[in-house]
Amino acid sequence: MRPALHAEWTKLRTVTSPLWLLLGMIAATVALSAGATSVVTCASAGCGDMTKLSLIGVLLGQALVAILAVLVIAGEYGTGMIRTTLAATPHRATVLAAKAVTLTGIVAAAGTIAVLGSLAAGRLLLPGHAFTTTRGHPPLSLTDWPTLRAAFGSILYLTLIALLSLGVATIVRDSATSIGIVLGLLYLVPVLSQMIGNPHWQRLLQRIGPMSAGLAVQATTDIRSLPIGPWAGLGVTAGWAAAALLAGGLLLRMRDT
Repeated sequence: MRPALHAEWTKLRTVTSPLWLLLGMIAATVALSAGATSVVTCASAGCGDMTKLSLIGVLLGQALVAILAVLVIAGEYGTGMIRTTLAATPHRATVLAAKAVTLTGIVAAAGTIAVLGSLAAGRLLLPGHAFTTTRGHPPLSLTDWPTLRAAFGSILYLTLIALLSLGVATIVRDSATSIGIVLGLLYLVPVLSQMIGNPHWQRLLQRIGPMSAGLAVQATTDIRSLPIGPWAGLGVTAGWAAAALLAGGLLLRMRDT
């Protein structure tokens, strides 16, 4: 396993695109969060979830995480390098596991920077828009358990999106198609849930969609009104990631490259 991990880390650090995608993810996440917190004004007490608002940039940052994860393996299929990878490490489960571990590490690190930067932007900007202690909105702090849970959960969510994307790309073996499938799962399911008039089916889609369920972990107020609980929602996203990786691993083992 160690040689496979070393090989995957070498690939990632010697190619420029992963670094730019990670930097882009951090920049996009913090920029969207800062933009959102700079234009919203609290007009009355209890006017919003400060933590969730400050973490809204994850909605955009996850797209770059998905692209990075897809390229980790689908890019090798496109160039033919996958043959070299599998010749060096014939045990295909080890190859996929090494890619997953390496991807988890770099996405978790970059995700931590992005999430902390977003919360810092919210802590700095929101008090100037009437999100004050007198209105029931104390400054954002990681010493507050709901905020800490939302921050940690957002980092886990980004990591799970990376693993889901890696699994889909292993199944499909084409970068463009894989990216389309992952982004469709993330962004189209919530849109479809809003288009359905039946409240039962609408709530069901919100509970099973990898993004709508997973991002419930960011909520710190009105938890009981959510379609699914914070940790249960993150569990749904984890289920999507596990299923994609399992299917990808089985296909990687069974079919020719």
